[in-house]
Amino acid sequence: MASMTFDGIGKTFSDGTVAVANVSFTVADGEFVVLVGPSGCGKSTLLRMAAGLELLNSGRLLMDDHDVSNTEPQDRDIAMVFQNYALYPHMTVYENMAFGLQQRKMPKDKIEKLVRDAAEMLDLTKYLHRKPGALSGGQRQRVAMGRAIVRHPMAFLMDEPLSNLDAKLRVQMRAELKLLNQRLGVTTLYVTHDQVEAMTMGDRVAVLKPVGNAGESNLQQIDTPQRLYDRPANIFVAGFIGSPAMNFVRAELRAEGAGLRAAIAGTGISFPVPASAVLSAYAGRQVVVGIRPEMFLVCPEAEALFNEPVPVAEALGADTYVFFDIASPPVDVNDAEEPEEFKRKGTNRLVARIPPAATPAPNQRLPLTVDLQKLHWFDPLTGTAIRD
Repeated sequence: MASMTFDGIGKTFSDGTVAVANVSFTVADGEFVVLVGPSGCGKSTLLRMAAGLELLNSGRLLMDDHDVSNTEPQDRDIAMVFQNYALYPHMTVYENMAFGLQQRKMPKDKIEKLVRDAAEMLDLTKYLHRKPGALSGGQRQRVAMGRAIVRHPMAFLMDEPLSNLDAKLRVQMRAELKLLNQRLGVTTLYVTHDQVEAMTMGDRVAVLKPVGNAGESNLQQIDTPQRLYDRPANIFVAGFIGSPAMNFVRAELRAEGAGLRAAIAGTGISFPVPASAVLSAYAGRQVVVGIRPEMFLVCPEAEALFNEPVPVAEALGADTYVFFDIASPPVDVNDAEEPEEFKRKGTNRLVARIPPAATPAPNQRLPLTVDLQKLHWFDPLTGTAIRD
C-alpha cells in the first residue's frame, strides 16, 4: 500500500486547453478519495496522470514520497478499473483475471490461488468458466475489479466504473466497492461525475471545477463528505454538493438596531440575521444567501417568509420536492464574481423539500419559512463562504 501526493500538478494540451492547474493534495495510505466535478474539470486527466498515461507539464506525483512523475505506467504498481470494464470477450472470467499475472510469468499454481481467492471475495467462483458476454453488468464490473485485485497493487485508480450500470445496480455496487475497499485497505483514487456517488463512497471528496487559465486551480475543496455539505468553501462547492442543489438568493445586509437584517433583492422579503462578527462587516453590502431544500419548513401563513404558487411538485414517497419562483435575480454559481448580476432582471426558481402530507395542489400557494441558523452566506465578488 502507499500514499499518493499530487504536488502542484498541471496539464495543458497541445491546443492550449488547460485541463489541470495547480492541484495539490495527498491520498493517505489506505484512504478512499473521490474526485468529483462537472465535465471538463480535469478529474479523468488527473487519474490518467496518476497512471502514467498522460505526462505532467508541471508539478510532481509522489508515491510514498518517491517521485514517479516520469516513471513508466507498468512500473508504478497501480491497477486501473475502467468505465467500460475492458474485458477480453473471447476469454473466460478466469482467463481475464489471470491474464496480467501470466504476462508477468508468474507460476501457474500462484496464479490459480490469487484468482480463486479474488473470485471468492467477489462472489465470482461459479462464473469463472463463463465469458463476459454471459454475465450481467454488475458481474462484469466485479470481474474488472478482480483483475485489479489479483495484482495486489499499491493503489487502485477507478474511472467512473459504475456509470454503465442501471440505477438499482449502481446503488448495490457502490456498497460492494466500499466494503471491498475496507476489506483490502488499498489506497484508492476514484473518479465520478455523480456527487451522490462521491458522498456515499469517499473517505474524503475532492471537488473540482474547470479552469480558464494556468493561474487558477481546479481543486475547490477536499474534505469529508459531511464537512463539504456543512461547510462548503465557496458557492461552487455549495451548489455542487447536495441533492437537490442548494438554492441561492441575492440579499442586502442592513443594520437594524444592534443587529442585521437581510433583504432579498427584488422582493419585499427580509429576515433577521443571526449574530456574527464576520457578517457584521458586510452591513450595507450585498451577499449571496444559500438555502438547502431541506432547510425550508412548512408554516402558518402569518409566519411565512415565502408564500408563492407551486407550479410543480415531485412526490418521492418519503419526501416531496416543490418548486416555486421569486422575483429576484438568479445566481450563477460559476460566475459569482460578477457584481453586475445584482442588476439583472428575472426570476429565481427555488426548490424545497417538504413532508408528503403538506404537498399543495398545482399552483396553490405554500407558506414556507427557513431555519435561519442553518443558512449559508457567500461573498458575491469572490464566491467565498462567509463564516466565523
